Amino acid sequence: MLRKIGETHSISAAARALGVPYKRAWLLIDSLNQGFVTPVVETAKGGKGGGGARLTALGQQLVTAYDALETRLNLEAKDELAALQRLVDQPTSD
Repeated sequence: MLRKIGETHSISAAARALGVPYKRAWLLIDSLNQGFVTPVVETAKGGKGGGGARLTALGQQLVTAYDALETRLNLEAKDELAALQRLVDQPTSD
């Protein structure tokens, strides 16, 4: 969600792109904002110039750290991920 908000500058556009209801997306962002000392997303009210959302420096740092963690986990767990994929690929028995 954070990555999509960074790309779209909009919570509603990010939610649509991810197939998530707006209310759920907003609640996720609100939860993150309240869970950290400073917000991870800042929003601007709509109106004549339109609203929007942007990642704060902390939000950008979270996306970067998460990407690094995901990359490392995928590399370190290569064998386990392959085993899980084999389970998914198994034909079902009736």
